[in-house]
Amino acid sequence: MSKRKNHDAAFKARSASEALKGERNSSELATACEVHPTMIHQWK
Repeated sequence: MSKRKNHDAAFKARSASEALKGERNSSELATACEVHPTMIHQWK
């Protein structure tokens, strides 16, 4: 069984700021960051 990933605060802030810019939608950004789109919404 695989272990859950723990992302540092800098990664979360970078991902959330990219999401807030609106250049890419959440699903595209989530694919690029290799996380679930729900995580992007929670970090925003």
